[in-house]
Amino acid sequence: MNEVFKKASVLLVGAVIGGGAIYLIQPGMSSGPDTAASDEPTPLYWVAPMDPNYRRDQPGKSPMGMDLIPVYEEGSSTGPDAGPGTISISPEVVNNLGVRTAQAQLKPLNFAVSTVGYVQYNQDEIVHIHPRVEGWIERLHVQAAGEKVTRGQPLYELYSPALVNAQEELLFGLNRGDARLTAAAEARLRSLNVSGGTIERLKRERKPMQTVTFYAPANGVVDDFAVREGFFIKPGMTLMSIGALDEVWVEAEVFERQASMIEEGLPVTMRLDYLPGREWEGRVDYVYPTLDEQTRTLRVRMRFPNQDHALKPNMFAEVSIHNESNEAVLAIPREAVIRGGQSDRVVLALGEGRFKSVAVTTGRADSAHMEILEGLKAGEAVVTSAQFLLDSESSKTSDFKRMHMDDASSESAQSPEAAQPAEKPASVWAKATVNTVMPDELKLNVNHAAIPEWGWPQMQMDFTVYEWVDLEQLEPGREVQIEILRLDEGGYRINDVYPTAEQ
Repeated sequence: MNEVFKKASVLLVGAVIGGGAIYLIQPGMSSGPDTAASDEPTPLYWVAPMDPNYRRDQPGKSPMGMDLIPVYEEGSSTGPDAGPGTISISPEVVNNLGVRTAQAQLKPLNFAVSTVGYVQYNQDEIVHIHPRVEGWIERLHVQAAGEKVTRGQPLYELYSPALVNAQEELLFGLNRGDARLTAAAEARLRSLNVSGGTIERLKRERKPMQTVTFYAPANGVVDDFAVREGFFIKPGMTLMSIGALDEVWVEAEVFERQASMIEEGLPVTMRLDYLPGREWEGRVDYVYPTLDEQTRTLRVRMRFPNQDHALKPNMFAEVSIHNESNEAVLAIPREAVIRGGQSDRVVLALGEGRFKSVAVTTGRADSAHMEILEGLKAGEAVVTSAQFLLDSESSKTSDFKRMHMDDASSESAQSPEAAQPAEKPASVWAKATVNTVMPDELKLNVNHAAIPEWGWPQMQMDFTVYEWVDLEQLEPGREVQIEILRLDEGGYRINDVYPTAEQ
């Protein structure tokens, strides 16, 4: 019976649930644990995806109900070591996390500065109506602001003793046939803004008019209407303004960091909420030379044609100023950049399930891509999704230095002395700023400074605190010194908090 069993060609199939691999045990092979064991490395521990301080020595669920992620020893993968901070993740976990990557590429960026502004009259064509002689308004031909007027249309009739005297001087010169006196009297009437038609009528009828009519000097709409019939007016008063709407100005403000991308002549696209789906095309007309010291913004003036008068003064508008560049720069997708308080980071995809966080220096950005000034090379792959989970684990040991080293540094890194890691202290003091105080949960959310003893960069973290820490003395925005303990069972906890002096 035993001989028959040995010659049988039946294969025993075993499924390994964690890795999904199928092993075939041939006749003569032992099915014991020594030979059936997988060649894949054994995880050091499992960590929560959203809380790297939550560690367990076996698979399970995080406090948020998510599957724990296995963490392997550095250098256990088949690929070359990429230095401190390199983590290895099994292909199944990479797939479950939905990790996606993109390559750093040299390409031109199309910058667009989006901001808001307000529609205004074209100040080049607005006309202010001021009297040049004192008197009383006997009649108004315009009743309210907003009325449309055309050039030559009557605005108001004025009774002024000075105008009556000027008319009589003209008639006196005409009656005596004195050409010089007549010319002087006519010039005086014109200087008082009396129209040429009124002067011709006076010459024809040879009778002074008690009230003189004044006319609109331009087409447009009435604004700043400040008079009524019977008002006594005198030189220096603003009676009304006439603004043209065939072309309008839009004034907007851009942030100081965007000022370098704004210049005269750039194309502008504008949208308004009251006319959804419609766009106006205009140009940057003027960039103001000074910055607002309060808001730290730069004023920009734009012109838009408005033949149908759909754009009305004081309307709220959304504008996009386009600056298309032909210069090729190193760029990556914007979502790949992890913003920090003092530095930015990206997660490099090294292949074979290995990832590493590295510091980068960012530059300008358009709607989809961000310029990288330092820290990356063209062709390198960066993670564009799930990078925060990978970064939280890599940040624990990463030195945030470039992994590209010259031959000399590579040889020194491979020496036995350089390979010996420095022992990390069990506790450190760090400067931090309090974000949120959670006394009921004995938790603090802080922005702490870089901790070189542990290889931590500056970052924002949640910490549990011991019950003897006085949380009542803390408030958001307070700068403190915190003592962080590294727990034997994994994770970190604040042991003491020392507020710095008030500024």
